[in-house]
Amino acid sequence: MFNNRALVMVIVLGLLAWLASASFYIVNETERGIKLRFGEIIENNIQPGLHFKWPLLNTVRIFDTRVLSLDSNATRYLTSDSKAVIVDSFVMWQIDDPARFYEATRGVEQAAERLIAPRTDEALRNTFGQTTMTQIVRERPAAQSDNQQVVEQVQQADTEVATERDELMVDPIAQLDKAMRRELGVRILDIRVKRIELPQEVTQTVYERMRSEREQAARGYRAEGTRRAEEIRADADRQREEILASGRQIAQTTRGEGDAAAASIYAGAYQQNVDFFEFYRAMQAYRDSFKGDGDLMVLSPESNRFFERFVTPEGQGTP
Repeated sequence: MFNNRALVMVIVLGLLAWLASASFYIVNETERGIKLRFGEIIENNIQPGLHFKWPLLNTVRIFDTRVLSLDSNATRYLTSDSKAVIVDSFVMWQIDDPARFYEATRGVEQAAERLIAPRTDEALRNTFGQTTMTQIVRERPAAQSDNQQVVEQVQQADTEVATERDELMVDPIAQLDKAMRRELGVRILDIRVKRIELPQEVTQTVYERMRSEREQAARGYRAEGTRRAEEIRADADRQREEILASGRQIAQTTRGEGDAAAASIYAGAYQQNVDFFEFYRAMQAYRDSFKGDGDLMVLSPESNRFFERFVTPEGQGTP
């Protein structure tokens, strides 16, 4: 009898435990749920917490509402100027309406991704088809002497390019989000472009064009440098000539003033002692005339005044 009662108690407790586990369920913070009755949705977007359901009568489906990502294969698109680009991108999406998501995909994430991928490809194809190559790809600034300035310019250029690409994705994100909310009950949070490349067959052509442009720019810089060098050289030559002319003028003025001062001094000295000055000049003339060996001087008879100092100290008489 005791064993029968114990068995009944165990069975009852088991039934109660099963009833409790089948009647109560937990929705975590990162999840949302829906409640079904024989496959029909009777409660949508069940919030986190402990909830009750009727065993066997109700079924609960719980979905992860965290942000999910869908990587797309690298796809070739044509720009508005008929340039081909290969774009590698991914989509960030999130379940927004669990009931609609369940009705469209039966709650299978892979089924939702199979529906999101072609719509994303269509949106990107339309966007790149309305965009030029220049808007998609921009060059970084040329390097300069200041390394810190180069880093700042590169960072600024990268920020500007990233901003332009983000703005480029605004319309396709909005359009795709609107369509996916209506069709799948999911939100499209972002479309990120990981890499943009040129097709292999046009890479060499683009490289040659870029090299030609850089060579043309280099020739322009060299021509500008040559012109500036000629201007600087001409200006330096002009300044040199001006400085030399000014120096020569100052030297001639100073020399003239010195000669005038010397002449004035000589004149003053001559006036003080005329005889001595004439004697001194005669001695200088004799020294300059007879300083060499074998010198020969031819004089006319009327030039005896030159030797008058050889006759008497006072210059009296004839030679």
